[in-house]
Amino acid sequence: MDVIVWVFLGVVLLALFWAVGAYNRLVRLRNAIANAFGQIDVQLKRRYDLIPNLVEVARKYLAHESETLEAVIAARNQARNAEQTVAASPANASAMGALVGAEQVLGGAMGRLFALAEAYPELKADQTMRDLSEELSSTENRVGFARQAYNDHVLAFNDAAAQFPTLIVARLFAFLPMPMLEATTTEAERQPVKVAF
Repeated sequence: MDVIVWVFLGVVLLALFWAVGAYNRLVRLRNAIANAFGQIDVQLKRRYDLIPNLVEVARKYLAHESETLEAVIAARNQARNAEQTVAASPANASAMGALVGAEQVLGGAMGRLFALAEAYPELKADQTMRDLSEELSSTENRVGFARQAYNDHVLAFNDAAAQFPTLIVARLFAFLPMPMLEATTTEAERQPVKVAF
């Protein structure tokens, strides 16, 4: 009888140690996601700080294009608010979706601003505008790499939380799947760009 009790206690202790290890692994992976979003957050803030400077330089050349300039600032503010919401809760899928949508609106507004800049040689030649554009381009690259790292961490977490037997611990302690950052959200956005001359 004593042997059966000791074997049972040994199995329970092994299961408990395994559960603690699985829980700690999920916590570590979730924290890695928060850290990865923190890296995105740093780059997004940097970009959001550059945009008003870019608009101010463009404003002196594009005074009659104030609608486009105001659209850029409004899109920047919307994206910044969405980013702050996600920074407060990186696991919130709806907040992440709002950030993706706001970033797409900002990207469209910035595209229109750069298209206008191409039409004005004196603006295109302005050294400050070129410097800010280069800095913004560099920041965009950093954001892209940070997003890739974030998605890699999300994938590792989601895989770990969905695999048996860790799935049991994930469900018990509400480790929900984390959303990926997507560049596009609709099928229309995934279509190739058509160029016509």
